[in-house]
Amino acid sequence: MTVGGIECAGRARRRRARPNRRPPPRPAPPGFTRAAVKPGAYALITPESRTWAPAGGAGWVNASWAHLASPAGGARFSMALVDLGASGAIGTPPSLAVERLMFVLDGEVEVAQEGGAAFALRADGFAFFAAGAAHAATSRAGAGVLLYERVVRAGDPRLETPVRGVASALPTTDPGGGETFALRKLLPPTAAFNVHVMDFEPGQHLTTKEAHHNEHGLLMVEGQGVYRLGDDWHPVTVGDAVWMAPFTLQWYGALGTTRTRYIIYKDTP
Repeated sequence: MTVGGIECAGRARRRRARPNRRPPPRPAPPGFTRAAVKPGAYALITPESRTWAPAGGAGWVNASWAHLASPAGGARFSMALVDLGASGAIGTPPSLAVERLMFVLDGEVEVAQEGGAAFALRADGFAFFAAGAAHAATSRAGAGVLLYERVVRAGDPRLETPVRGVASALPTTDPGGGETFALRKLLPPTAAFNVHVMDFEPGQHLTTKEAHHNEHGLLMVEGQGVYRLGDDWHPVTVGDAVWMAPFTLQWYGALGTTRTRYIIYKDTP
């Protein structure tokens, strides 16, 4: 071969393939999903498996929702993502026996309630409404909301007063049992259910491999990790939702370089 006009002996080298070069991202093949459902045990609903529909019922305006857990699948509560468009409104609960907690994921929601002053909820803000409490929630520019609803049953403890706040502004609570994650509880212990915000730094994990009488409804809002559900191990990331039935074996470990944060429903005590 010739280099710089000088004839050189030998053969030209072939360019070797580089099998370790990082390939470009590929779209998921048709029909693929990370979602998994084990009836009576758990359901992992990933973003590609959500189904959205116009939200219907009294008071709903320019809104769609995706149900992540409901009595139709065995849950004793409902959990839904709500996408409010401009000038959208969240309607009233389906009955006067339903208590509700809304958590704003993005945007801003204006809330009016009977007997109280109106207030605004921005991302990370939440509000609880007792069964039968009249309220209205609207958004001028649009918002994303996580909505939990639960039917009050005879003999349940009842929280009659409204509660609102900003999750990150709440003090952390010792989770006990040697656990190291940061725990914030949105509601007082007198409620029939609670919603927790749990933060894990990279590498942190649950100490206890839990199996208990409580059921859960969880939404990942930051980070990534691995969730054990029964005998199955699932990678989870932002946008994934998990319903866990009572006594479903469960464990979480945070991976990656940023913290994990998830919002999780828990019936009490």
